[in-house]
Amino acid sequence: MTGRRSRPLTDLRGLKTFMDEDNQKETIVMRGVGVSPGVVIGKAYLFDRLDTQVPLYKLSAPSLIAEEIRRFRSALRESEKQLRELTKRLGDLGGGMEPLYIIDVHIMILRDRKFIDRTIQNIQEKSVNAEWAVRMTIDKYREIFDRMEDDYLRGRISDIQYAGQRIIENLSEKDRAVMETGEGFVIIATDLSPASTAQMKIDRVLGFATDMGGKTSHTAIVARSLEIPAVLGLENITRCVQTNDDIIIDGSAGVVIVRPHPEVSKRYEEKKRLYEKARDDLLDHAKLPAVTKDGYRVEIGGNIEFVEEIPSAIAHGADGIGLYRTEFIYINRKQLPDEEDHLANYRSVVGVTGLSWATIRTFDLGGDKFFPGAKPSRELNPQLGLRAIRFCLKEVELFKVQLRAILRASARGKLRIMFPMISSIEEIREAKRIFYEVKNGLLKTGTPVGNDIEIGVMIEVPSAVIIAEELAKEADFFSIGTNDLIQYVLAIDRINERVTYLYEPLHPAVLSLIKQVVDVGHRAGIRVAMCGEMAGDPTYAMILLGLELDELSMNPLAIPRMKKIVRGATLKESKALLKKVMRLHSSSEIRALVEETMRKRFPDEFQING
Repeated sequence: MTGRRSRPLTDLRGLKTFMDEDNQKETIVMRGVGVSPGVVIGKAYLFDRLDTQVPLYKLSAPSLIAEEIRRFRSALRESEKQLRELTKRLGDLGGGMEPLYIIDVHIMILRDRKFIDRTIQNIQEKSVNAEWAVRMTIDKYREIFDRMEDDYLRGRISDIQYAGQRIIENLSEKDRAVMETGEGFVIIATDLSPASTAQMKIDRVLGFATDMGGKTSHTAIVARSLEIPAVLGLENITRCVQTNDDIIIDGSAGVVIVRPHPEVSKRYEEKKRLYEKARDDLLDHAKLPAVTKDGYRVEIGGNIEFVEEIPSAIAHGADGIGLYRTEFIYINRKQLPDEEDHLANYRSVVGVTGLSWATIRTFDLGGDKFFPGAKPSRELNPQLGLRAIRFCLKEVELFKVQLRAILRASARGKLRIMFPMISSIEEIREAKRIFYEVKNGLLKTGTPVGNDIEIGVMIEVPSAVIIAEELAKEADFFSIGTNDLIQYVLAIDRINERVTYLYEPLHPAVLSLIKQVVDVGHRAGIRVAMCGEMAGDPTYAMILLGLELDELSMNPLAIPRMKKIVRGATLKESKALLKKVMRLHSSSEIRALVEETMRKRFPDEFQING
């Protein structure tokens, strides 16, 4: 930083803070888990899952600023009126004075001169709409309250948030003229549920940074699907950032910089340019087949959650759709999707020009994903509870609606169906029984369906590996879901940042189980695919080749680089590396050997990671 002096203030748990002595603004550098590559430089938006999505509008004329101040004052009056009506109703019902005192506190906040003046100042100085200005005021108060040592006083920020949210809701319900839309923003959150990300205006999201999460969390998968940079597992990013702060996300290095110095921003602009050039160069490999130098071919599939991702999958070189996560048809809807809703989605996936096949996974609801109207169950361990195929076999009518749509779509082209989280032979047999019951029902009515639908079993739990020989008799193919398999084998919560370091795809137990599944599948004469995030990580490319997997399905963004590495390797050397790895007994030894091998064999691809 030429001509500037910065002195370090603290270095704690990966958090490094600097005070720029010229303008007294803190620059904070944080390290987390880089889950989606790339660089973004933009404005932060502190997302609260309890909030509505607060819109941002830039005000381009003084008259619009005056109008926003008028709207804000009107919303204040309406909010106070609503609270007074609530006070009257509660008084009529009886039941004690404590709720009335709380409402009085909220009315006092609505009248607070500092709260009002700060919000008006935000509108005037930042030229933003009233909703965004209120949100900025709340964030400022949150920053002040977080510094308080008294737990009771610190907890009173909830009163300000409640009052502010009421104002925002009243603002949002008012009609307003269309104003100039602001630029996109970087989402800052504690964590993001599938429902939260589904309701965002994704086209205006530039990146993600969260306290929680890891490489296989929902947020990571969404970020990679949308090709936007993301860093997760930052632990306390939400306490360090205010809405509208300048922020840099480096998803390749796992770095987040809050309120960067101008020269830092300049350097990252150059890094962003270089990254985008390298990404464009990799696209040259996208359309080439994934064939090793000695002739071993691996089919490459794309993992998708929304049909809108199909053009990206084709552009990045997917041979087919290896995993379509259908549960996202259910979320962010007021009503359950009917058979026609399902069919419209599946018809957009099957028989698409440029894709040889489509693999539809039946819905994996439960856990952290729920359908409209469902209340999240109070399970102590939701990932071990009623989810995936267990949920389907309990909610059979919901299951049949989806199966009918899948079968009807199968008439359009090559379609494969697979059932998630199979843990017993009874589950796959019951799922198949329902499948054929639905199929026969359609055939009786003369509804056309495909004749060659393959049925697959997702191998995601240890019991499925142990009984793989029996499952192979029931399935046309296996697909290894490493995200859950690793989680269950190693007994870790993959979205818990405290144990992220234990999530190790190269753990000898994990590799042994994967090899067992491949060997069993090939002896039974069925193909074995991998569709977890491990399949798209280039570090593991030679290991996966050595295992002789038939198909790797991944986020489309990862395909060009994976193809480039596969085309530069040989099956012979990959099997030799796997043989060495399988003799080792610790994850650290295996990782050191694999990373060293990849750096030596592909120096241009792994020099940054080295």
